[in-house]
Amino acid sequence: MRKQFLEIGKIVATQGLGGEVRVQYYCDSADVICSFDRLFLGKDKQELEVEKARPHKTLAVLKLGGIDNVDEAKTIVGKMLYMDRDDVELPEGVNFIQDLIGLEVRDADTGKVYGKVTDIYQHGAADVYELKTPDGKELMFPAIPEVLLEKNIDDGYLVIRPLDGLFDEE
Repeated sequence: MRKQFLEIGKIVATQGLGGEVRVQYYCDSADVICSFDRLFLGKDKQELEVEKARPHKTLAVLKLGGIDNVDEAKTIVGKMLYMDRDDVELPEGVNFIQDLIGLEVRDADTGKVYGKVTDIYQHGAADVYELKTPDGKELMFPAIPEVLLEKNIDDGYLVIRPLDGLFDEE
């Protein structure tokens, strides 16, 4: 099941005296989190207007509605920020990483279940998916068309055809 609200960053510090906060973002870049008009704060998903936003070094600096001074900003440090998935239109074939974590990984030819996706690394030409097998081993495979044949998020699985030797024991 797809979550309606997705983690987009964590408030890690205050910035100045006017209520701004520094956010460690979990999206592709600071520009992504800075593009939102609204975000949702904490476990109760309190909706907050994003009044101002800018990239700052490896973080984003946000001025959120209702947080008007450093003392108010201190009360939200450590809290998670969420986005509503309806606020983003993804291109065809692109998925939120949070929707892929936990999916079962199946072999296209044998139906064998290799394990579940535990992480996705976005470096280089193709994403690399990490999975954990039922016996606790960690395996990786590239998300290239020759390997990753099907994503079925609604039913909770991926279908792959590993390249020769990819999962072989040493």
